[in-house]
Amino acid sequence: MSIMPNNYVEKVYAGWLGKIIGVRHGANIEGWSYDRIKRTFGEITGYLHEFKNFAADDDTNGPIAFLRALEDYTYTNEITSEQMGKTWLNYSPDGHGLFWWGGYGTSTEHTAYYNLKKGINAPRSGSIEQNGATVAEQIGGQIFIDVWGLIAPGNPRLAAEYAEKIASVSHDGNGKYGGMFIAACIAAAFIEKDIEILIETGLSFIPADCEYERMTRLVMDFYRKNPQDWRACFQYIHDNFGYDRYPGNCHIIPNAAVIILSLLYGNGDFSATINICNMCGWDTDCNVANVGTIMGVRNGLEGIDNAWRTPINDFLCCSTVVGKLNILDIPWCASYIANFGYKIAGEEIPNEWKSILLSPDIWFHFEYPGSTHAFRLESDAEWQVTGKIENTTEAASSGKRSLKIIFDKVQGGGYGFRTYHQTYYRPEDFNDSRYDPSFSPILYPGQTLDVKVMVPTSNSMNVQACLYVKNRNEDYRHYCEKVLLVSGEWTTLNMDIPFMSGACLIEAGVEFIPMEGNGDSLIAYLDDFVISGKPNYEVDFSKERLENWNVFHIEVSQFTYLRGLWTLENGELSGSYHSESAECYTGDLSWANYMFDAHVIPKLGEFHNIQFRVQGAIRSYAAGFAPNNRVVLYKNDNGYVELASAEYAWSYDEPYQVQIEANENKYKVMVNGELLIIFTDVRNPYLNGQVGFSNFEGSHTHYKRFSVKGI
Repeated sequence: MSIMPNNYVEKVYAGWLGKIIGVRHGANIEGWSYDRIKRTFGEITGYLHEFKNFAADDDTNGPIAFLRALEDYTYTNEITSEQMGKTWLNYSPDGHGLFWWGGYGTSTEHTAYYNLKKGINAPRSGSIEQNGATVAEQIGGQIFIDVWGLIAPGNPRLAAEYAEKIASVSHDGNGKYGGMFIAACIAAAFIEKDIEILIETGLSFIPADCEYERMTRLVMDFYRKNPQDWRACFQYIHDNFGYDRYPGNCHIIPNAAVIILSLLYGNGDFSATINICNMCGWDTDCNVANVGTIMGVRNGLEGIDNAWRTPINDFLCCSTVVGKLNILDIPWCASYIANFGYKIAGEEIPNEWKSILLSPDIWFHFEYPGSTHAFRLESDAEWQVTGKIENTTEAASSGKRSLKIIFDKVQGGGYGFRTYHQTYYRPEDFNDSRYDPSFSPILYPGQTLDVKVMVPTSNSMNVQACLYVKNRNEDYRHYCEKVLLVSGEWTTLNMDIPFMSGACLIEAGVEFIPMEGNGDSLIAYLDDFVISGKPNYEVDFSKERLENWNVFHIEVSQFTYLRGLWTLENGELSGSYHSESAECYTGDLSWANYMFDAHVIPKLGEFHNIQFRVQGAIRSYAAGFAPNNRVVLYKNDNGYVELASAEYAWSYDEPYQVQIEANENKYKVMVNGELLIIFTDVRNPYLNGQVGFSNFEGSHTHYKRFSVKGI
């Protein structure tokens, strides 16, 4: 018999939505006291702040990045804490982004990262023996943990097992127990609705004599004696488990007490539970996010009011070192998580979800109820026009659902009405620089767009449609051929994006052009929007720009970076660092076989490289100039080793064309057209990944341009 709930995939989506809702709800009052929140907002009933788009947050960065351990190593419970620690190193920028870099010995995550970096592997990296109880028992072991419950539906023991391993990378003691507790509660919520039973389930996997258990029991006892007054319960928590009782800046126990309170007093209602949690204060985004996941899974999508979902619009911003992982739509996240759930359970994915969960391409399918995949609207109208998008079962090209697009007061005469997915983001798209996000586009010249569109039979006007992409660098839209739509029939639109030089593709969408009409409504349906194919493009750094988020956060457009000073100087990319490797990346993790070449100008020091098949900070290849007039091919497997080298006399301030051909596990390195290295990697080769640039040991390198072409 199947152990997977019939609605497992949708429950994962609801749980992950609940997590993101909770983060957004509590983010701008993080660290506020109960009294300050009460004075400022009174009774909270909905979001407290509006955002253009909500920037990255550690509570969502960590889960989606660290879950990749199951892809990079093994999805079984044989995975080790040490492997999970290496996953931290691979996806975390060094000293910026992802989590709070509050100082070694102050920020638990900062402390764990530098332990890992210096070879202190997990679980020692997060242990009390290594870091002391104060550091080890802060809140982070709990806030990153939700996905480990989502992949083990109805199996809290397994969820707690995974959670113990990942939490021990950075935490120990009560800091680790909190992660185990939350993961077990989430796993149990797939099959159990009784809140007290959920809490008891979580407690059954942590030591009975720990402080986390003691606190939870006492809060539950208070609730049973005072079931109507959550504020009295918070006063009890404040007096007995407040911040003054525990060391460090954000101890897990006070915040866990708030989680228990809100679960008990929320009476099973999603909105009431997260609002109560937010009104208690302290580490609001973390606490409300954990509660949101539990309640999202417990109540399902139907239990989450659209007022929480609509402002999010299925968009998730992250700040890992991999740019493609920083522009996500929430249905993709749910599918990625759920796929592991089926693998771990050893069960077949249901037919209705199989193609979605296993699809290698970017696919906007709209099969999750209410999903929008972060699509947006705009128009050329010179008058006021209102548009909206909504998920619908009225029509579907495949599956059961599609995206319904509605514009009122449209007019013929060549005006375009567009729905699009944003494929690159800029500082002006956000209100702040929360957790320092940076991006690589999720769409490139050379790739292909496919989409199905339809206007309903009730449509009273002729409507043309065409696909387009927008180049941010030229502020110009490139269109495919227009097609006249037949009412009531699905039409396939296709666009092969041509080679482009100096492009940054920021939008991909469909433009609808009414041929007549004056003030009528335009209704259309969109389904199965797919991005696929190989890249074929060139970047000239003279056309790129510095994206200024604030004085401490300035990025080179289209790039993320691991560490180093990366900037633009006289139309060239400039990279340097005082030690170790300076590294920056762009492109897509899924790129497999390609030609990559760049104009490299050594400026100072002995090491000047380009990177390829980059899968993160500790998994990549590099090739470039080295001491003693050599060109060297390296492999980075948590440390660079030489694979092959050749003699080549190189000089400072001279431009060189360095070219890589990566085809399966065979690599060729050429300089100025001369083939210098041929190498076949037979030991766990990296068969896909981004491109980038690096140098070592205090070197300084410039790059004029680069190109990538899939083969």
